[in-house]
Amino acid sequence: MSRMKSSVVATALALSFAMAPNLAHAQQVQIPTTAAQVPGPPSGTAMTTAYVQSVGRMAYLWGWPLVNSVNRSIAFSKAPQPGLIGGVVPIAFNGNAMLTGYISPDQTIIACPNQDVAYGAGWMTLDKEPIVFQVPDFGDRFWVYAHYDARTDEFSEIGRQYGTKPGFYLMVGPDWKGETPAGITAVVRSSTSLAFVIPRIFIDDSAEDQKAVQPLLSQVVYYPLSEFDGKMKIRDWSKLPHFPAPKSTGKGETKWVNPETFFDELPEVMKQVPPMPGEEALYNWIGSVLEAAAKDPQIKQTLKDTAVAAASEMIDPFLLWRNNGRPAGNGWNSPVNGAEWGTDYVNRTGTSKSNMYDNRPEETKYIYTDNDNQGAQLNGQNNYTITFAKGQTPPVKGFWSLTLYNDVHFFNPNPLRRYSLGTKNKTIKYNADGSLTLYASAKSPGADKESNWLPAPEGTFSLYIRAYWPDKPILDGTWTPPTIAMVQ
Repeated sequence: MSRMKSSVVATALALSFAMAPNLAHAQQVQIPTTAAQVPGPPSGTAMTTAYVQSVGRMAYLWGWPLVNSVNRSIAFSKAPQPGLIGGVVPIAFNGNAMLTGYISPDQTIIACPNQDVAYGAGWMTLDKEPIVFQVPDFGDRFWVYAHYDARTDEFSEIGRQYGTKPGFYLMVGPDWKGETPAGITAVVRSSTSLAFVIPRIFIDDSAEDQKAVQPLLSQVVYYPLSEFDGKMKIRDWSKLPHFPAPKSTGKGETKWVNPETFFDELPEVMKQVPPMPGEEALYNWIGSVLEAAAKDPQIKQTLKDTAVAAASEMIDPFLLWRNNGRPAGNGWNSPVNGAEWGTDYVNRTGTSKSNMYDNRPEETKYIYTDNDNQGAQLNGQNNYTITFAKGQTPPVKGFWSLTLYNDVHFFNPNPLRRYSLGTKNKTIKYNADGSLTLYASAKSPGADKESNWLPAPEGTFSLYIRAYWPDKPILDGTWTPPTIAMVQ
């Protein structure tokens, strides 16, 4: 090769390397720094039946509380004004309704109700307009307003234990950017545009307190910001209209989730409830299967069959208290993160099935069991003692109660019309040594003990402790629930 030709070849090679630097030096692939940069399954990806079933089961467990919440809100939205659904449970949309006493013992709309407080309830669509809510001067009375997003997490701290002052407060949605009106004490923001509110106001079981609380209840009012005029609004909650209860089949709570239609409803629910930080991949993963199901009838049928199976295999077992929370001692269980579930999907769904809308632990600690101290199912044909040692009733700054429920978590009808015992009851008798023994059975333990008796059904039942405004020993688990013993 001539010297001239060698020079031409060398020059060409040099130019080719200069023009294609990637051939000479490896380049870094961009590492994602945001969730939006992480790819998910491409559209049209082939999916085996086993894969669809696997994603479907996880989606059913994860999405069950969300579909439950949204379906409840749809039922509430049909009420033209605040009222009582089924004549017993408060219902309102973009406002609230209040009971004026304890909840009716024969209702089957809301599982695990209590007879310690007057309840209120209402669904808010905060993308339409912020909501004003009023806090009257409750004095020394225990009260708490629980405000939930569509995931069943609480998003505000409003109550006596927080030192909340009387006044007007504003509830806004995640995208609200308005200015706080004059006269508003503080603003609370929901993480979702859909929010549920449950005010709880303590009442003892005396006629005097039932009467004394009425002026306060009449000032517990939620309403759109456009109606705010700086003046305390008064509502007579004793004259609420009645609306039909939603149809339901079988025993137990109204069926807010239908597995047959679950995966038809989930896509719209996921649009209403955006992912929390860290959930974006989960949304993409589930969304890819929902997208495939919309195009492929076989995948859609597989999801439906999966939901039906998951309802009985995964969701129904949460009705047993041993499958909720974690052991709390003496055979009782308790959640440690009520209403602040985050990504704790198992406990969020468990509570949504067994006992929807917990308060946060600092507001109320829930402790429950189906069994006696030998691990046997509680049954009203037996006689039981529930004994608190001296000084070992639940340590609280608010109040406590022990409620008895039937096998599907509702009150047991009884001639005494008694469903719980605790702080509110003025006739409870303590033992000579300062301990407290309560009794649970279908038959009376005797006239001298009836003040401490919780009448049980002839069949299975459960017991449930509520500790309102609990002290540290309950929160850190150093306080142990009482022993439940079967006696002859």
